[in-house]
This record gives sequence, C-alpha cells and structure tokens, in this order.
Amino acid sequence: MDVLALSRWQFAITTIYHFLFVPLTLGLSIFIALLETCYVQTKHEEWKKSCRQLVKFFGTVFLINFAMGVITGIVQEFHFGMNWSEYSRFMGDIFGAPLALEALTAFFLESTFLGIWLFGWDKLSPKLHCACIWIVAFASNLSAFWILVANSFMQHPVGFIVRNGRAEMTDFAALITNPYAIGQYAHTLFSGVVTSGMLILAVCAYKILQNGTARDAFEKCMRYAVIYALAGLFAVMGSGHLQAQQVARMQPMKLASMEALWESADPAPLAAMAIIDVKNERNPLEINIPYLLSFMVYNQPTGEIRGIHQLQKEYEQQYGPGDYKPDIQGLFLSFRGMAGIGGLMLLLALVTGLLAWKKKLNAHRMFLRLLILALPLPFLANSLGWYLTEAGRQPWIVVGLQKTAAAFSPNLTPGEVFISLMGFTIIYLILAAAALYAAVRFIRRTPAANDRRDA
Repeated sequence: MDVLALSRWQFAITTIYHFLFVPLTLGLSIFIALLETCYVQTKHEEWKKSCRQLVKFFGTVFLINFAMGVITGIVQEFHFGMNWSEYSRFMGDIFGAPLALEALTAFFLESTFLGIWLFGWDKLSPKLHCACIWIVAFASNLSAFWILVANSFMQHPVGFIVRNGRAEMTDFAALITNPYAIGQYAHTLFSGVVTSGMLILAVCAYKILQNGTARDAFEKCMRYAVIYALAGLFAVMGSGHLQAQQVARMQPMKLASMEALWESADPAPLAAMAIIDVKNERNPLEINIPYLLSFMVYNQPTGEIRGIHQLQKEYEQQYGPGDYKPDIQGLFLSFRGMAGIGGLMLLLALVTGLLAWKKKLNAHRMFLRLLILALPLPFLANSLGWYLTEAGRQPWIVVGLQKTAAAFSPNLTPGEVFISLMGFTIIYLILAAAALYAAVRFIRRTPAANDRRDA
C-alpha cells in the first residue's frame, strides 16, 4: 500500500476504536444524572438507598469508559500533524477553532467536575453533588458538539474564504449553525442515548439472572432504562430521517451511493432498501419497498433525484477530471446494516418494555440472555454510521475544497506509516480488552443495591 492508503487505514482504525466509547459517554452521563436526580428527589427511603448505589455502580462503568475515550481520543489530534499535514495547513484556521473550544469549554469542564463528583459523595450536599454530574453530562455533550462542528465543515463547508491557498474563517456564527452540524449532532446525541440504554438493559438483565440481593433494584432500574432506550430509538430514527434530507440537498452523491441509484429519477415513486445494484448490473435483484426513498427526501427542492452517472458528469465539469464516486457497495450495505440493527434494537426494547410492564422479566430468562447477547448491536450500528458519514464524503476530505489524495503528509514513507499503524492497532486492542475485562469483572462481582430483605 502507498502512504495515502495506509494513512487512511490508520485514521479509520484509531477513530473506530475511539468511537466505540464516545456514544456511551454521551448517553450514560445523562442517564446517571437522571438517576441521581431521582435519588435526590425521592422520599421513599428504600428506593433512595438503592438509587444511590445504582448511581455509584453505573458511575464506575462510566469512569472506565470515559478513561478509554480520553486515551483513544488523544492520538486523534496528533494524526493531523503527523499524517495529514497538508490538510492541517489548508484547514488549520477553521478546524483548529472548534478543537480548541472543545478542550477549553468542554473537556476541562467535564474532567474537573467528574473529579469533584467522584470524590465529593460525602463532602458535598446531595443537590450540589447531583449538579456536578449534570455539568459532566452537559460538558460531555458539548464536547461532541464542537467536534461535530469541525467535522460538519468537512461535509458541508460554510462561513469561509480561500485566500493564499488556505481556507480562512469569515463567519464563526455560520460555522456553529451549519445545518449539517445540527442534524449530525442530534443524530449522534440520540445514538449515545440508545447505546447507553441498551448497555443498561444488558447489565440489568445479567444482574437479574444472577438472582442476587440486587435483583429487585435492577428490575426497577430496567423499567427506567427501557423508557430511556425507547425514547432514544424513536429520536435517533427521527433525527436520521432529517439528516437524510440534508444529505439529499448537500451531498447528493452520498445519497445516490447509499441507494445505488445509478440513473436520475422522479422521486415520487422511488423505493428504498430496494435496488441491489451496487455494481451497475443490468439485471439487479430488486426487493422493493415502494415510496420509502420518496419519504426520506420528500422536501427535495428539484423535480428529480440525481443518479450517480449524472452527478459524476456534473462534478467532472465543476472540479475537473476524476472519479467522484465513493465506495458504493460499502455505503449501500452500511446504511442497510445500520437501519436493520436499529429496527432490531427497537423490537428488543419494545418486548422488554412489555415484559417489564407486566412484571414478568424474571420469568423469561431466555429473553434476558438474548438482551445480553444483543449488547454489541448499538456499537456495531455506531461504527456503520461513522463509516457511512466519512466514506460517503470521498474522494473529498473537505467537500469541494480539498481531496483526500492532496491532504496527507508528503514526507512520510509507507514503512513509517505501516509501523505506526500496527503499533496503534495492537496497543488499542490491548487497551480495549483491558477495559472490557475491568468492566465485566466489576459488573459480575459488584451488587449495586440491597433488596427488601436487607433493608
């Protein structure tokens, strides 16, 4: 492989490792804050005691995940200087601003108050201690906002001018109100809610199966968690629908590739999840769901959805000769995989809610085991969504402004990048395995609350 391919692989692998932990941080911080608010507000002494211990229990899981997110995230910033120096030179004036704000207004705030929350249980009043975890949740999600502001400029550049071969910011307000950033942030936030909700359901299912002294508390926690997960699932579907409309307007090649739509067509009768034609074959397998694509892009301003062939010709006229098609097969399958996993999680959450409402969770032990086995689903969906977002932008690193092939560091050799690629991959694998071992060991051995028999 050449330097460009190796650099892309390195950034993709380290980013996927990092993104395994980020959504869980976003959603779990909010759930813990809600749980501690319940602890502060409830007048029921038995539940108050259980609630406090549940907060501490899931707080430890959060700390393990947070530590891994920090460790894997630090390397990301160094990539821009080491592997993507031409990108840093071209985009530094714009990309650096939200990254700096992320550190100053979000990460420092999050880390500081997480420390206060961790060591302040017996030193702060309950309300003040609860306020600390709410600040942590706010800062965690603010951190994600700044990162996505930077990423959304790469997807849909706004508020800039190109001067002396560099992109320079001219309108900071336009940067942070980029409609692509708003849609992407909402989808990411609710994906975090879903991820944490499914994790909590799996953990509660395991603790119920253990049938220990904490079972009653986890059964009650599960009823809250299923509401949290269902709210996240419906919200992530709604925000995903809105984002699909933005993609149709701002990145039509990505949309056409997601649907393997080779020829332009009137959107009125278009089906989605349908045309299995990723290689532009004459006789594709069709599994039609009529009007689904039409619904996805119902506010499309033009009278037709442009296909891959037409868009390729338009881009050649606008930007010059070249191949402007992304990985069509990868996008096609990733989109369907992400949507399919979302539907499966929704089904699992609905069944869980029904059993919890009827108070029959403990009687369906096979289903509880199924919830545990389903834990990887949200992480897989998040990774597919990340691939869909980033690979769909190719061949651009900043759409319309700089191609990925012009963004890497020209002084690197394939050997140097390969060594660092293997090093990061192995080290991250060891760290992820260690974090998983620590979390599983803690969950298996730690009861979170005492039931009525010990009250």
